[in-house]
Amino acid sequence: MGPGRGPAMAAPRSAEPATAPKHVLEDADVMTTPLRIGPHAVQPPVVLAPMAGITNAPFRTLCREFSGGKGLFVSEMITTRALVERNAKTMQLVRFDGSERPRSIQLYGVDPVTVGKAARMIADEDLADHIDLNFGCPVPKVTRKGGGSALPYKRPLLRAILHEAVSNAGGLPVTMKMRKGIDDGHLTYLDAGRIAVDEGVTAIALHGRTAAQHYGGTADWDAIARLKEAVPEIPVLGNGDIWCAEDALRMVRETGCDGVVVGRGCLGRPWLFADLVAAFEGAGEEAYARPALGEVARTMLRHATLLGEWLGDEARGVIDFRKHVAWYTKGFSVGSQARQRLAVASSLEELAGLLDGLDLDQPWPQGADGPRGRTHSRNRVVLPDGWLDDPYECGQGVGAEAELDTSGG
Repeated sequence: MGPGRGPAMAAPRSAEPATAPKHVLEDADVMTTPLRIGPHAVQPPVVLAPMAGITNAPFRTLCREFSGGKGLFVSEMITTRALVERNAKTMQLVRFDGSERPRSIQLYGVDPVTVGKAARMIADEDLADHIDLNFGCPVPKVTRKGGGSALPYKRPLLRAILHEAVSNAGGLPVTMKMRKGIDDGHLTYLDAGRIAVDEGVTAIALHGRTAAQHYGGTADWDAIARLKEAVPEIPVLGNGDIWCAEDALRMVRETGCDGVVVGRGCLGRPWLFADLVAAFEGAGEEAYARPALGEVARTMLRHATLLGEWLGDEARGVIDFRKHVAWYTKGFSVGSQARQRLAVASSLEELAGLLDGLDLDQPWPQGADGPRGRTHSRNRVVLPDGWLDDPYECGQGVGAEAELDTSGG
C-alpha cells in the first residue's frame, strides 16, 4: 500500500488496552530462536542501539570483539539530507570495518523523497546490508519541528516515509525504531506498527517510553508485549532499561519480543555484549564479565587508540574519548580529581600515565551494573503549533530544521 490514508485506516489509538498481554517464554525458546532481519540471522538476538557520537566504528569494534562477532551493531544515526548531499563527516560515519557483517545504518529523515534517495544511495553504492529508520528522538529541538518521536503522530507522513524507504532500498531489509508516542494521551506505537507492516518493514524496535518521559522513569515493557501481539507478522525488538544480561533475558521472557536493543546499558561497558552472549547461550552468571580496574583501563586505552586511528589524529581521538571516562570509571574508587584529569587528557601517553596511577587491582564494584547515561524526564514535549489537531494531516512544514544530528532516542 502506498502513501496516503487508506479507506480501512483506523482512528488513532490514544489509549492502550486495559490489560497487557502476558508472555512467559521457556528458557529454551529464549535462548535458541534467532532474530531474523531479512536474510540475516542474528543469534543471540541482541542489537546495539544507535547512539549519536557513541556507536561509531571504534565503539562498534569493541562491542563486537567482546561478543565474539555475535549480534547486530548499528551505526550512529545518519541524517538523510547529509547523506544525499555527501557531507564529509557523514560519509566517514557510514564507513564500516571490513569485519562488520551485516553492516547496519540507521537513517533519520522527515522528507519522504529525501529518505527514498538516501535508501537508494545505500543500495546502489553497497554502503550497508540493512537500513534502520529512527522515529524515537525526544530532543526538543527536533520535536518542535515535527521530527523524531513527534513524527509518527502524523500517520500519512509516517506511511509515506516508510513507503519511500522500502521501495528504494533495492531489497535491503528496512527496520524502524520508535517510542510509544508523544505522551500517554497521544500513543502512536500500535498504529505505527500496523503501518510498518503494511509498507513492508522487516522488524520494529520499541523503546518503552513516550517522548514526554525522555529517559526518565521506568520503561513500559507491557507496551512491547502489546506491540508483539499487534504485529505478529514481523519481529519486534524491545528497548529500555536493559542494564545487565539478566534484564535482557527477562524482557524476552515477559514480553515475547524477538530480540533486544541495548543502548545506555553498554556506555563505558562494551563487555556487556560478552555477558549477553553468555546469557542467551545459557552459560549463567558465573560467565559474566566482572573486570578489575586494570582490565577496564586497558579497554579505555584501546578505545581511545581506535578513535585516533579512525579520526586520523591521535589528539582528536583522545579528546573524543573524554566523554566516556565517567562511564568507564563508574563505581570505582578513582576520586574526582583523577576523573577530571582523565577527562582532559590530550594524548595517549598522558592518558596511559594517568591510568597507570590508579589502583588498578580494584575489583568490579558492587552496583556498577545499574543505570548509566541520561535518566531525566521532561514531561512536556515541544511540538509545532497545531501539531496535535489532526493525526491524518500530512505534516506540511516539517523541514530540514528537524534533521539535526542528535540522540537516536
